[in-house]
Amino acid sequence: MREHAHDETGRMTDTFRLTLAQLNPVVGALSANAEKARHAWQKGRGAGADLVALTEMFITGYNTQDLILKPAFVADAMAHIDRLAEDCADGPALAIGGPWAGDGGLYNAYYILKGGQVAHRVLKRHLPNETVFDEARLFRPGPPGAPYSIGGIRIGSPICEDAWRPDVAGALATAGAELLLVPNGSPYYRGRMAVRHDLMAGRVAETGLPLVYLNMVGGQDDQVFDGGSFVLNPGGGMAVRMPVFEEEIRHVDIAREAAHGCLSARPQPPAPRPDEWEQDYRCMTQALCDYLAKTGFDKVLLGLSGGIDSALVAAVAVDALGPENVRCVMLPSEHTSAASLEDAEAVANTLGCRHEVVPITHCHAAVTETLAPLFGRAEPGLTEENIQSRLRGLLLMALSNKSGEMLLTTGNKSEIAVGYATIYGDMAGGYNPIKDLYKTRVFAQCRWRNATWRAWMKGPAGVVIPPRILDKPPSAELRPNQKDEDSLPPYDVLDGILERLVERDMSIGQVVEQGYERETVRAVEHLLRVSEYKRFQSAPGARLTPRAFWLDRRYPIVNRWRDQS
Repeated sequence: MREHAHDETGRMTDTFRLTLAQLNPVVGALSANAEKARHAWQKGRGAGADLVALTEMFITGYNTQDLILKPAFVADAMAHIDRLAEDCADGPALAIGGPWAGDGGLYNAYYILKGGQVAHRVLKRHLPNETVFDEARLFRPGPPGAPYSIGGIRIGSPICEDAWRPDVAGALATAGAELLLVPNGSPYYRGRMAVRHDLMAGRVAETGLPLVYLNMVGGQDDQVFDGGSFVLNPGGGMAVRMPVFEEEIRHVDIAREAAHGCLSARPQPPAPRPDEWEQDYRCMTQALCDYLAKTGFDKVLLGLSGGIDSALVAAVAVDALGPENVRCVMLPSEHTSAASLEDAEAVANTLGCRHEVVPITHCHAAVTETLAPLFGRAEPGLTEENIQSRLRGLLLMALSNKSGEMLLTTGNKSEIAVGYATIYGDMAGGYNPIKDLYKTRVFAQCRWRNATWRAWMKGPAGVVIPPRILDKPPSAELRPNQKDEDSLPPYDVLDGILERLVERDMSIGQVVEQGYERETVRAVEHLLRVSEYKRFQSAPGARLTPRAFWLDRRYPIVNRWRDQS
Protein backbone atom coordinates (compact mmCIF):
# COMPACT_ATOMS: atom_id res chain seq x y z
CA MET A 1 0.00 0.00 0.00
CA ARG A 2 1.35 3.41 -0.96
CA GLU A 3 -0.57 6.36 0.37
CA HIS A 4 -0.07 10.01 1.12
CA ALA A 5 -1.38 11.38 4.37
CA HIS A 6 -0.83 14.25 6.76
CA ASP A 7 0.49 13.68 10.25
CA GLU A 8 -0.77 15.67 13.25
CA THR A 9 1.57 18.56 12.41
CA GLY A 10 0.24 18.78 8.86
CA ARG A 11 3.47 17.59 7.23
CA MET A 12 3.22 15.26 4.25
CA THR A 13 4.22 11.60 4.81
CA ASP A 14 4.55 8.52 2.64
CA THR A 15 3.40 5.27 4.24
CA PHE A 16 4.71 1.77 3.70
CA ARG A 17 2.66 -1.13 5.10
CA LEU A 18 4.58 -4.13 6.39
CA THR A 19 2.77 -7.30 7.43
CA LEU A 20 4.65 -9.27 10.09
CA ALA A 21 3.85 -13.00 10.30
CA GLN A 22 4.89 -14.36 13.71
CA LEU A 23 3.99 -17.99 13.06
CA ASN A 24 4.72 -21.57 14.16
CA PRO A 25 6.30 -23.73 11.42
CA VAL A 26 6.97 -27.47 11.70
CA VAL A 27 10.38 -28.84 10.81
CA GLY A 28 10.15 -30.80 7.57
CA ALA A 29 6.49 -29.93 6.88
CA LEU A 30 7.31 -28.03 3.68
CA SER A 31 3.82 -27.97 2.18
CA ALA A 32 2.16 -27.03 5.48
CA ASN A 33 4.70 -24.28 6.10
CA ALA A 34 4.22 -22.98 2.55
CA GLU A 35 0.46 -22.92 3.13
CA LYS A 36 0.96 -20.86 6.29
CA ALA A 37 3.06 -18.45 4.25
CA ARG A 38 0.33 -18.19 1.59
CA HIS A 39 -2.26 -17.49 4.26
CA ALA A 40 -0.12 -14.69 5.73
CA TRP A 41 0.45 -13.27 2.25
CA GLN A 42 -3.30 -13.27 1.58
CA LYS A 43 -3.88 -11.46 4.86
CA GLY A 44 -1.29 -8.89 3.85
CA ARG A 45 -2.76 -8.47 0.39
CA GLY A 46 -6.20 -7.94 1.92
CA ALA A 47 -4.75 -5.24 4.17
CA GLY A 48 -2.97 -3.46 1.33
CA ALA A 49 0.54 -4.44 2.42
CA ASP A 50 3.65 -3.68 0.39
CA LEU A 51 5.61 -6.54 1.97
CA VAL A 52 4.68 -9.63 3.96
CA ALA A 53 7.57 -10.94 6.08
CA LEU A 54 8.12 -14.35 7.63
CA THR A 55 10.93 -15.62 9.81
CA GLU A 56 14.31 -17.28 9.35
CA MET A 57 14.25 -20.74 7.66
CA PHE A 58 10.45 -20.67 7.76
CA ILE A 59 9.88 -22.98 4.82
CA THR A 60 11.83 -25.82 6.49
CA GLY A 61 11.04 -25.05 10.09
CA TYR A 62 13.86 -24.42 12.53
CA ASN A 63 16.20 -25.77 13.97
CA THR A 64 16.68 -28.38 11.21
CA GLN A 65 19.98 -29.77 12.53
CA ASP A 66 21.47 -32.33 10.10
CA LEU A 67 18.24 -32.70 8.11
CA ILE A 68 19.45 -29.70 6.12
CA LEU A 69 22.42 -31.73 4.87
CA LYS A 70 20.14 -33.93 2.76
CA PRO A 71 20.34 -32.55 -0.81
CA ALA A 72 16.85 -33.88 -1.64
CA PHE A 73 15.37 -31.98 1.29
CA VAL A 74 17.08 -28.74 0.29
CA ALA A 75 15.94 -29.15 -3.33
CA ASP A 76 12.36 -29.76 -2.17
CA ALA A 77 12.45 -26.67 0.07
CA MET A 78 13.75 -24.50 -2.77
CA ALA A 79 11.06 -25.86 -5.09
CA HIS A 80 8.39 -24.88 -2.55
CA ILE A 81 9.80 -21.35 -2.46
CA ASP A 82 9.71 -21.15 -6.26
CA ARG A 83 6.06 -22.21 -6.22
CA LEU A 84 5.32 -19.61 -3.55
CA ALA A 85 6.84 -16.94 -5.80
CA GLU A 86 4.52 -18.00 -8.63
CA ASP A 87 1.44 -18.23 -6.38
CA CYS A 88 2.09 -14.85 -4.76
CA ALA A 89 2.89 -12.89 -7.92
CA ASP A 90 -0.18 -10.66 -7.87
CA GLY A 91 0.10 -8.65 -4.70
CA PRO A 92 2.65 -7.67 -2.07
CA ALA A 93 6.21 -8.94 -2.02
CA LEU A 94 6.85 -11.92 0.24
CA ALA A 95 9.99 -12.37 2.37
CA ILE A 96 10.65 -15.89 3.66
CA GLY A 97 13.59 -17.79 5.09
CA GLY A 98 14.88 -21.04 3.60
CA PRO A 99 17.98 -22.86 2.41
CA TRP A 100 19.78 -22.05 -0.82
CA ALA A 101 22.18 -24.39 -2.58
CA GLY A 102 24.31 -22.43 -5.00
CA ASP A 103 27.77 -20.99 -5.66
CA GLY A 104 29.24 -24.29 -4.54
CA GLY A 105 27.75 -24.22 -1.04
CA LEU A 106 24.68 -24.40 1.17
CA TYR A 107 23.42 -21.15 2.70
CA ASN A 108 20.89 -19.98 5.25
CA ALA A 109 18.99 -17.55 3.02
CA TYR A 110 16.21 -15.00 3.13
CA TYR A 111 14.23 -14.86 -0.11
CA ILE A 112 12.43 -11.78 -1.40
CA LEU A 113 9.67 -12.95 -3.75
CA LYS A 114 8.19 -10.34 -6.06
CA GLY A 115 6.40 -10.40 -9.41
CA GLY A 116 6.39 -14.19 -9.61
CA GLN A 117 10.09 -14.75 -9.07
CA VAL A 118 12.93 -14.54 -6.56
CA ALA A 119 13.81 -10.85 -6.79
CA HIS A 120 16.53 -10.86 -4.16
CA ARG A 121 18.30 -13.29 -1.89
CA VAL A 122 20.07 -12.44 1.37
CA LEU A 123 22.65 -14.93 2.66
CA LYS A 124 23.41 -15.22 6.37
CA ARG A 125 26.95 -14.16 7.11
CA HIS A 126 27.56 -14.92 10.80
CA LEU A 127 26.78 -18.56 11.61
CA PRO A 128 26.24 -19.28 15.32
CA ASN A 129 28.20 -22.23 16.64
CA GLU A 130 27.20 -22.26 20.31
CA THR A 131 24.44 -23.45 22.64
CA VAL A 132 21.81 -25.21 20.49
CA PHE A 133 23.25 -24.02 17.16
CA ASP A 134 25.71 -25.81 14.86
CA GLU A 135 25.28 -23.59 11.82
CA ALA A 136 29.02 -23.32 11.17
CA ARG A 137 29.09 -27.02 10.28
CA LEU A 138 25.88 -26.88 8.24
CA PHE A 139 26.11 -23.70 6.15
CA ARG A 140 28.66 -21.61 4.36
CA PRO A 141 28.96 -17.93 5.43
CA GLY A 142 27.38 -15.58 2.92
CA PRO A 143 29.16 -12.65 1.29
CA PRO A 144 28.39 -9.05 2.31
CA GLY A 145 24.79 -8.34 1.36
CA ALA A 146 23.00 -5.35 -0.12
CA PRO A 147 19.64 -3.67 0.48
CA TYR A 148 16.64 -4.49 -1.70
CA SER A 149 13.86 -2.13 -2.77
CA ILE A 150 10.17 -2.68 -2.07
CA GLY A 151 7.57 0.04 -2.57
CA GLY A 152 10.14 2.78 -2.83
CA ILE A 153 11.94 1.81 0.41
CA ARG A 154 15.40 0.29 0.59
CA ILE A 155 15.43 -2.53 3.15
CA GLY A 156 18.34 -4.38 4.69
CA SER A 157 17.80 -7.81 6.25
CA PRO A 158 20.50 -9.03 8.62
CA ILE A 159 19.46 -12.62 9.37
CA CYS A 160 19.27 -13.32 13.12
CA GLU A 161 22.93 -13.58 14.23
CA ASP A 162 23.92 -10.98 11.63
CA ALA A 163 22.02 -8.39 13.67
CA TRP A 164 23.68 -9.43 16.91
CA ARG A 165 26.92 -7.90 15.65
CA PRO A 166 27.35 -4.36 14.32
CA ASP A 167 29.15 -5.01 11.03
CA VAL A 168 26.31 -6.31 8.83
CA ALA A 169 23.76 -3.69 9.89
CA GLY A 170 26.39 -0.96 9.55
CA ALA A 171 27.33 -2.07 6.04
CA LEU A 172 23.68 -2.14 4.99
CA ALA A 173 23.13 1.37 6.33
CA THR A 174 26.20 2.59 4.46
CA ALA A 175 24.86 0.94 1.30
CA GLY A 176 21.64 2.96 1.55
CA ALA A 177 19.26 0.85 3.65
CA GLU A 178 16.45 2.90 5.21
CA LEU A 179 14.89 0.13 7.29
CA LEU A 180 16.33 -2.99 8.96
CA LEU A 181 14.07 -6.07 8.82
CA VAL A 182 15.63 -8.84 10.92
CA PRO A 183 14.15 -12.36 10.47
CA ASN A 184 14.90 -14.62 13.42
CA GLY A 185 14.78 -18.14 14.76
CA SER A 186 15.65 -17.17 18.33
CA PRO A 187 14.64 -19.73 20.98
CA TYR A 188 13.59 -18.89 24.51
CA TYR A 189 15.61 -18.96 27.63
CA ARG A 190 15.01 -17.03 30.81
CA GLY A 191 15.95 -13.36 30.33
CA ARG A 192 16.43 -13.70 26.57
CA MET A 193 13.96 -10.95 25.66
CA ALA A 194 15.93 -8.25 27.45
CA VAL A 195 19.12 -9.37 25.69
CA ARG A 196 17.43 -9.16 22.29
CA HIS A 197 16.04 -5.70 22.97
CA ASP A 198 19.34 -4.32 24.20
CA LEU A 199 21.28 -5.64 21.21
CA MET A 200 18.74 -4.42 18.66
CA ALA A 201 18.63 -1.01 20.36
CA GLY A 202 22.38 -0.95 19.80
CA ARG A 203 21.92 -1.50 16.06
CA VAL A 204 19.35 1.33 15.94
CA ALA A 205 21.70 3.67 17.78
CA GLU A 206 24.61 2.81 15.47
CA THR A 207 22.72 3.11 12.19
CA GLY A 208 19.99 5.65 13.00
CA LEU A 209 17.51 3.34 11.21
CA PRO A 210 14.23 1.84 12.41
CA LEU A 211 14.51 -1.88 13.07
CA VAL A 212 11.92 -4.67 12.81
CA TYR A 213 12.76 -7.75 14.89
CA LEU A 214 10.60 -10.65 13.65
CA ASN A 215 10.78 -13.92 15.58
CA MET A 216 8.97 -17.21 15.13
CA VAL A 217 6.93 -19.06 17.77
CA GLY A 218 6.46 -22.71 18.65
CA GLY A 219 8.20 -25.72 20.10
CA GLN A 220 10.79 -27.84 18.32
CA ASP A 221 12.14 -30.75 20.39
CA ASP A 222 13.62 -29.07 23.48
CA GLN A 223 13.58 -25.54 22.08
CA VAL A 224 10.66 -23.12 22.15
CA PHE A 225 10.60 -20.01 19.97
CA ASP A 226 8.77 -17.37 21.94
CA GLY A 227 7.92 -14.73 19.35
CA GLY A 228 7.78 -11.35 21.05
CA SER A 229 8.53 -9.54 17.78
CA PHE A 230 9.00 -5.79 18.04
CA VAL A 231 9.73 -2.62 16.10
CA LEU A 232 12.15 0.07 17.30
CA ASN A 233 12.13 3.57 15.87
CA PRO A 234 15.20 5.80 15.48
CA GLY A 235 16.14 6.86 18.99
CA GLY A 236 15.28 3.40 20.32
CA GLY A 237 11.62 3.97 21.16
CA MET A 238 9.41 0.85 21.09
CA ALA A 239 6.75 1.39 18.40
CA VAL A 240 5.32 -2.14 18.19
CA ARG A 241 5.51 -5.07 20.60
CA MET A 242 3.83 -8.35 19.67
CA PRO A 243 2.81 -11.06 22.16
CA VAL A 244 5.04 -13.88 23.36
CA PHE A 245 4.30 -17.57 22.64
CA GLU A 246 1.38 -16.73 20.35
CA GLU A 247 0.94 -16.73 16.60
CA GLU A 248 -0.07 -13.36 15.22
CA ILE A 249 -0.18 -11.54 11.89
CA ARG A 250 0.34 -7.82 12.47
CA HIS A 251 0.20 -4.91 10.00
CA VAL A 252 2.68 -2.11 10.71
CA ASP A 253 2.65 1.25 8.96
CA ILE A 254 6.02 2.89 8.40
CA ALA A 255 5.92 6.56 7.46
CA ARG A 256 8.42 8.80 5.72
CA GLU A 257 8.31 12.42 6.76
CA ALA A 258 8.62 14.79 3.79
CA ALA A 259 10.52 17.31 5.92
CA HIS A 260 13.64 15.17 6.37
CA GLY A 261 12.88 11.87 4.61
CA CYS A 262 13.57 9.43 7.50
CA LEU A 263 11.31 6.51 8.33
CA SER A 264 9.54 5.61 11.55
CA ALA A 265 6.83 3.11 12.49
CA ARG A 266 3.50 4.34 13.71
CA PRO A 267 3.14 3.31 17.36
CA GLN A 268 0.65 0.64 18.38
CA PRO A 269 -0.53 -0.44 21.85
CA PRO A 270 2.10 -2.89 23.14
CA ALA A 271 1.27 -6.49 24.01
CA PRO A 272 1.85 -7.21 27.72
CA ARG A 273 5.21 -8.71 28.65
CA PRO A 274 4.82 -11.47 31.31
CA ASP A 275 7.33 -11.91 34.13
CA GLU A 276 9.89 -14.74 34.11
CA TRP A 277 7.68 -17.14 36.08
CA GLU A 278 4.86 -16.85 33.58
CA GLN A 279 7.24 -17.08 30.64
CA ASP A 280 8.88 -20.23 32.03
CA TYR A 281 5.50 -21.82 32.64
CA ARG A 282 4.21 -20.81 29.23
CA CYS A 283 7.39 -22.21 27.69
CA MET A 284 6.83 -25.59 29.39
CA THR A 285 3.20 -25.80 28.27
CA GLN A 286 4.01 -24.67 24.71
CA ALA A 287 6.89 -27.14 24.48
CA LEU A 288 4.69 -30.04 25.55
CA CYS A 289 1.74 -29.03 23.38
CA ASP A 290 3.85 -28.65 20.24
CA TYR A 291 5.99 -31.73 20.89
CA LEU A 292 2.87 -33.87 21.03
CA ALA A 293 1.12 -32.21 18.10
CA LYS A 294 4.21 -32.33 15.89
CA THR A 295 4.99 -35.97 16.70
CA GLY A 296 1.42 -37.21 16.30
CA PHE A 297 0.22 -37.58 19.92
CA ASP A 298 -2.77 -35.91 21.54
CA LYS A 299 -2.91 -37.52 24.99
CA VAL A 300 -0.43 -38.16 27.80
CA LEU A 301 -0.11 -40.20 30.96
CA LEU A 302 2.22 -39.85 33.90
CA GLY A 303 3.04 -41.52 37.17
CA LEU A 304 1.57 -39.35 39.93
CA SER A 305 3.48 -39.99 43.16
CA GLY A 306 1.94 -37.48 45.53
CA GLY A 307 5.14 -35.46 45.34
CA ILE A 308 5.76 -31.98 44.02
CA ASP A 309 7.49 -32.82 40.72
CA SER A 310 4.76 -35.04 39.29
CA ALA A 311 2.12 -32.60 40.58
CA LEU A 312 3.72 -29.77 38.60
CA VAL A 313 4.03 -31.93 35.47
CA ALA A 314 0.35 -32.85 35.79
CA ALA A 315 -0.58 -29.16 36.04
CA VAL A 316 1.54 -28.27 33.01
CA ALA A 317 0.01 -31.13 31.03
CA VAL A 318 -3.55 -30.14 31.91
CA ASP A 319 -2.89 -26.48 31.10
CA ALA A 320 -1.33 -27.49 27.76
CA LEU A 321 -3.74 -30.20 26.64
CA GLY A 322 -6.89 -30.02 28.76
CA PRO A 323 -7.82 -32.40 31.61
CA GLU A 324 -9.60 -34.81 29.27
CA ASN A 325 -6.26 -35.60 27.60
CA VAL A 326 -4.25 -36.29 30.76
CA ARG A 327 -4.19 -39.60 32.63
CA CYS A 328 -2.57 -39.86 36.07
CA VAL A 329 -1.53 -43.24 37.45
CA MET A 330 -0.50 -43.83 41.06
CA LEU A 331 1.69 -46.93 41.52
CA PRO A 332 2.04 -47.47 45.27
CA SER A 333 4.42 -49.95 46.88
CA GLU A 334 4.58 -51.14 50.47
CA HIS A 335 6.64 -48.01 51.24
CA THR A 336 4.10 -45.53 49.86
CA SER A 337 2.45 -43.49 52.58
CA ALA A 338 -1.28 -43.00 52.89
CA ALA A 339 -0.64 -39.25 52.68
CA SER A 340 0.99 -39.64 49.25
CA LEU A 341 -2.00 -41.61 47.97
CA GLU A 342 -4.33 -38.89 49.25
CA ASP A 343 -2.20 -36.09 47.80
CA ALA A 344 -1.96 -37.73 44.37
CA GLU A 345 -5.73 -38.21 44.26
CA ALA A 346 -6.27 -34.61 45.36
CA VAL A 347 -4.07 -33.28 42.52
CA ALA A 348 -5.87 -35.36 39.90
CA ASN A 349 -9.30 -34.39 41.22
CA THR A 350 -8.46 -30.70 41.42
CA LEU A 351 -7.08 -30.68 37.89
CA GLY A 352 -10.04 -32.73 36.67
CA CYS A 353 -8.04 -35.47 34.97
CA ARG A 354 -8.37 -39.24 35.00
CA HIS A 355 -6.82 -40.97 38.02
CA GLU A 356 -6.02 -44.65 38.47
CA VAL A 357 -4.21 -46.69 41.13
CA VAL A 358 -2.06 -49.68 40.11
CA PRO A 359 -0.27 -51.23 43.13
CA ILE A 360 3.16 -52.75 42.46
CA THR A 361 3.54 -54.68 45.73
CA HIS A 362 2.87 -58.12 44.23
CA CYS A 363 5.05 -57.41 41.18
CA HIS A 364 7.87 -56.28 43.46
CA ALA A 365 7.60 -59.41 45.57
CA ALA A 366 7.61 -61.64 42.47
CA VAL A 367 10.72 -59.97 41.01
CA THR A 368 12.51 -60.07 44.37
CA GLU A 369 11.70 -63.77 44.71
CA THR A 370 12.88 -64.48 41.17
CA LEU A 371 16.21 -62.73 41.77
CA ALA A 372 16.80 -64.10 45.28
CA PRO A 373 18.82 -67.17 44.16
CA LEU A 374 21.06 -64.89 42.07
CA PHE A 375 21.49 -62.24 44.76
CA GLY A 376 22.38 -64.82 47.40
CA ARG A 377 23.00 -63.41 50.86
CA ALA A 378 23.77 -59.87 49.70
CA GLU A 379 22.07 -57.28 51.87
CA PRO A 380 19.06 -55.52 50.30
CA GLY A 381 19.85 -51.97 49.23
CA LEU A 382 19.78 -49.63 46.26
CA THR A 383 19.19 -52.45 43.78
CA GLU A 384 15.94 -53.44 45.47
CA GLU A 385 14.86 -49.78 45.65
CA ASN A 386 15.49 -49.31 41.94
CA ILE A 387 13.47 -52.43 41.10
CA GLN A 388 10.42 -50.58 42.39
CA SER A 389 11.13 -47.61 40.15
CA ARG A 390 11.80 -49.87 37.15
CA LEU A 391 8.56 -51.76 37.72
CA ARG A 392 6.71 -48.45 37.63
CA GLY A 393 8.47 -47.55 34.39
CA LEU A 394 7.57 -50.96 32.93
CA LEU A 395 3.89 -50.66 33.81
CA LEU A 396 3.61 -47.05 32.67
CA MET A 397 5.27 -47.86 29.33
CA ALA A 398 2.89 -50.80 28.90
CA LEU A 399 -0.07 -48.47 29.46
CA SER A 400 1.46 -45.99 27.02
CA ASN A 401 1.93 -48.67 24.35
CA LYS A 402 -1.60 -49.99 24.79
CA SER A 403 -3.37 -46.62 24.90
CA GLY A 404 -1.24 -44.55 22.52
CA GLU A 405 -0.76 -41.93 25.24
CA MET A 406 2.74 -40.48 25.49
CA LEU A 407 4.37 -41.13 28.85
CA LEU A 408 5.72 -38.03 30.56
CA THR A 409 8.67 -38.32 32.89
CA THR A 410 8.88 -36.00 35.86
CA GLY A 411 12.48 -35.54 37.05
CA ASN A 412 13.67 -32.02 37.81
CA LYS A 413 17.06 -30.58 36.81
CA SER A 414 18.56 -31.09 40.27
CA GLU A 415 17.82 -34.83 40.18
CA ILE A 416 18.92 -35.22 36.58
CA ALA A 417 22.15 -33.38 37.32
CA VAL A 418 23.24 -35.67 40.15
CA GLY A 419 21.68 -38.90 38.91
CA TYR A 420 19.05 -39.06 41.64
CA ALA A 421 16.81 -40.88 39.20
CA THR A 422 16.55 -44.48 38.01
CA ILE A 423 17.46 -45.16 34.42
CA TYR A 424 14.78 -47.37 32.80
CA GLY A 425 12.63 -46.53 35.81
CA ASP A 426 11.32 -43.07 36.69
CA MET A 427 13.41 -41.72 33.77
CA ALA A 428 11.26 -43.69 31.30
CA GLY A 429 9.09 -41.54 29.08
CA GLY A 430 8.86 -39.54 25.88
CA TYR A 431 9.07 -35.98 27.22
CA ASN A 432 9.88 -34.11 30.43
CA PRO A 433 8.36 -30.63 30.82
CA ILE A 434 10.41 -29.77 33.94
CA LYS A 435 13.79 -31.16 32.83
CA ASP A 436 15.44 -27.72 32.98
CA LEU A 437 13.84 -26.59 36.25
CA TYR A 438 15.88 -26.90 39.45
CA LYS A 439 14.05 -28.26 42.49
CA THR A 440 13.94 -24.92 44.31
CA ARG A 441 12.31 -23.39 41.24
CA VAL A 442 9.84 -26.29 41.10
CA PHE A 443 8.56 -25.21 44.51
CA ALA A 444 8.38 -21.55 43.47
CA GLN A 445 6.73 -22.41 40.14
CA CYS A 446 4.05 -24.42 41.94
CA ARG A 447 3.30 -21.48 44.23
CA TRP A 448 3.10 -19.22 41.18
CA ARG A 449 0.61 -21.54 39.47
CA ASN A 450 -1.54 -21.79 42.60
CA ALA A 451 -1.76 -17.99 42.67
CA THR A 452 -2.07 -17.39 38.91
CA TRP A 453 -4.41 -18.30 36.10
CA ARG A 454 -4.31 -17.09 32.49
CA ALA A 455 -6.81 -17.43 29.67
CA TRP A 456 -4.42 -19.63 27.67
CA MET A 457 -4.40 -22.26 30.44
CA LYS A 458 -6.78 -25.20 29.88
CA GLY A 459 -6.77 -26.17 33.54
CA PRO A 460 -8.78 -24.65 36.39
CA ALA A 461 -8.00 -21.48 38.32
CA GLY A 462 -7.11 -21.48 41.99
CA VAL A 463 -4.98 -23.81 44.10
CA VAL A 464 -4.30 -26.86 41.93
CA ILE A 465 -1.34 -28.24 43.94
CA PRO A 466 -2.33 -28.87 47.58
CA PRO A 467 -0.26 -26.92 50.13
CA ARG A 468 0.60 -30.17 51.92
CA ILE A 469 2.60 -31.29 48.87
CA LEU A 470 4.55 -28.04 48.99
CA ASP A 471 5.24 -28.35 52.71
CA LYS A 472 6.27 -31.99 53.13
CA PRO A 473 9.93 -33.10 52.80
CA PRO A 474 10.63 -34.55 49.32
CA SER A 475 10.95 -38.35 49.26
CA ALA A 476 11.24 -41.09 46.65
CA GLU A 477 9.50 -43.47 49.13
CA LEU A 478 11.57 -46.47 48.05
CA ARG A 479 12.37 -47.51 51.64
CA PRO A 480 10.85 -46.78 55.05
CA ASN A 481 11.06 -43.14 56.19
CA GLN A 482 13.24 -42.18 53.21
CA LYS A 483 13.94 -38.49 52.56
CA ASP A 484 15.84 -36.97 49.64
CA GLU A 485 18.16 -35.24 52.09
CA ASP A 486 19.35 -38.66 53.29
CA SER A 487 21.31 -38.86 50.03
CA LEU A 488 21.64 -35.25 48.92
CA PRO A 489 22.40 -31.86 50.46
CA PRO A 490 19.36 -29.66 51.19
CA TYR A 491 17.98 -28.50 47.85
CA ASP A 492 18.81 -24.86 48.40
CA VAL A 493 22.45 -25.87 48.93
CA LEU A 494 22.44 -28.43 46.11
CA ASP A 495 20.90 -26.01 43.62
CA GLY A 496 23.30 -23.25 44.58
CA ILE A 497 26.25 -25.55 43.89
CA LEU A 498 24.75 -26.90 40.66
CA GLU A 499 23.95 -23.43 39.38
CA ARG A 500 27.64 -22.58 39.73
CA LEU A 501 28.98 -25.87 38.33
CA VAL A 502 26.51 -26.19 35.44
CA GLU A 503 25.32 -22.72 34.50
CA ARG A 504 28.61 -20.90 35.16
CA ASP A 505 31.17 -23.69 34.68
CA MET A 506 32.93 -22.77 37.91
CA SER A 507 35.71 -24.92 39.35
CA ILE A 508 35.32 -26.63 42.71
CA GLY A 509 37.66 -24.04 44.21
CA GLN A 510 35.61 -21.14 42.87
CA VAL A 511 32.39 -22.61 44.30
CA VAL A 512 34.07 -23.08 47.69
CA GLU A 513 35.17 -19.46 47.61
CA GLN A 514 31.50 -18.49 47.41
CA GLY A 515 30.80 -20.04 50.79
CA TYR A 516 30.06 -23.72 50.18
CA GLU A 517 31.79 -26.56 52.05
CA ARG A 518 34.52 -28.21 49.97
CA GLU A 519 33.46 -31.76 50.86
CA THR A 520 29.89 -31.06 49.77
CA VAL A 521 30.97 -29.38 46.53
CA ARG A 522 33.29 -32.28 45.70
CA ALA A 523 30.52 -34.78 46.34
CA VAL A 524 28.08 -32.89 44.10
CA GLU A 525 30.68 -32.47 41.34
CA HIS A 526 31.36 -36.22 41.47
CA LEU A 527 27.65 -37.05 41.13
CA LEU A 528 27.31 -34.57 38.28
CA ARG A 529 30.22 -36.16 36.43
CA VAL A 530 29.31 -39.83 36.87
CA SER A 531 25.67 -39.26 35.88
CA GLU A 532 26.49 -38.19 32.33
CA TYR A 533 25.48 -41.58 30.90
CA LYS A 534 22.02 -41.24 32.41
CA ARG A 535 21.48 -37.79 30.91
CA PHE A 536 22.62 -39.11 27.53
CA GLN A 537 19.63 -41.48 27.61
CA SER A 538 17.08 -39.14 29.16
CA ALA A 539 13.93 -37.83 27.51
CA PRO A 540 13.99 -34.38 25.90
CA GLY A 541 12.46 -31.50 27.81
CA ALA A 542 11.68 -27.81 27.57
CA ARG A 543 14.77 -25.59 27.49
CA LEU A 544 14.48 -22.78 30.04
CA THR A 545 18.13 -21.78 30.49
CA PRO A 546 21.16 -21.35 28.21
CA ARG A 547 22.77 -24.38 29.91
CA ALA A 548 20.10 -27.03 29.53
CA PHE A 549 21.17 -30.67 29.44
CA TRP A 550 21.39 -31.85 25.82
CA LEU A 551 22.53 -29.43 23.12
CA ASP A 552 23.60 -26.59 25.41
CA ARG A 553 25.86 -28.66 27.66
CA ARG A 554 27.60 -31.61 26.03
CA TYR A 555 30.16 -33.62 27.95
CA PRO A 556 31.77 -36.97 27.12
CA ILE A 557 30.44 -40.00 28.99
CA VAL A 558 33.95 -41.41 29.34
CA ASN A 559 36.00 -38.69 31.01
CA ARG A 560 39.06 -39.24 33.21
CA TRP A 561 39.80 -35.56 33.96
CA ARG A 562 39.21 -34.54 37.57
CA ASP A 563 38.95 -31.06 39.03
CA GLN A 564 41.72 -30.87 41.65
CA SER A 565 41.06 -27.29 42.81
